[in-house]
Amino acid sequence: MAEEKSAPKKEKPAKPAAEGAPATAPAEKKAKAPKAAADKAAKPGTEGAAPAEAGAPAEAAAPAKAVEMIHGVARQPTAEELLKEELGAIKVRKAKGSKNVISGVANVLASFNNTIVSITDQKGAVIAWSSAGKCNFRGSRKSTAYAAQVVAQDAARNAMSHGLKDVVIRVSGPGLGRDSAIRALQAIGLEITSIVDVTPIPHNGCRPRKRRRV
Repeated sequence: MAEEKSAPKKEKPAKPAAEGAPATAPAEKKAKAPKAAADKAAKPGTEGAAPAEAGAPAEAAAPAKAVEMIHGVARQPTAEELLKEELGAIKVRKAKGSKNVISGVANVLASFNNTIVSITDQKGAVIAWSSAGKCNFRGSRKSTAYAAQVVAQDAARNAMSHGLKDVVIRVSGPGLGRDSAIRALQAIGLEITSIVDVTPIPHNGCRPRKRRRV
């Protein structure tokens, strides 16, 4: 009887060992699972890095514009196109106490020494004005075409803050800023309804000044 009782006692510890073997196996599988998951997580990062690097040149090349070819030579942008690109980012804010003038008259006085632009309403009341001296041009730079462009932009921006949308341009004087001022007014967004040359022409009026002796 003692031998029979001792035999089951020896068999009992063997059973938990056999049953415990599967219990340790899942633990090993669980330990391996995080490693596999970590490897998988690392692989997509490395695989995703290559497409990101490959996609970087594509994104950099996306903004490039198609170049127009004329007789085998790339077409250069005109002055009006460059001016529109410059003025495209300029935002016109509504001025305090705006007068809500939709249509007006732009008077461009282009002399040999200066360029003055004044914008009025239909009744002649001045809405905005600018000159080369006001835009910090000094000396011989005041009579340049670039100065006339800046002057026209400054006056138009101030007038547009009062709601101005379309203008009649009245040009007077023989200066270099005539055409530049008109292009600047058009490029900034004003609708030009008409252009009138009002340069005064004497019909044998006042005696001119004496000529320089050079």
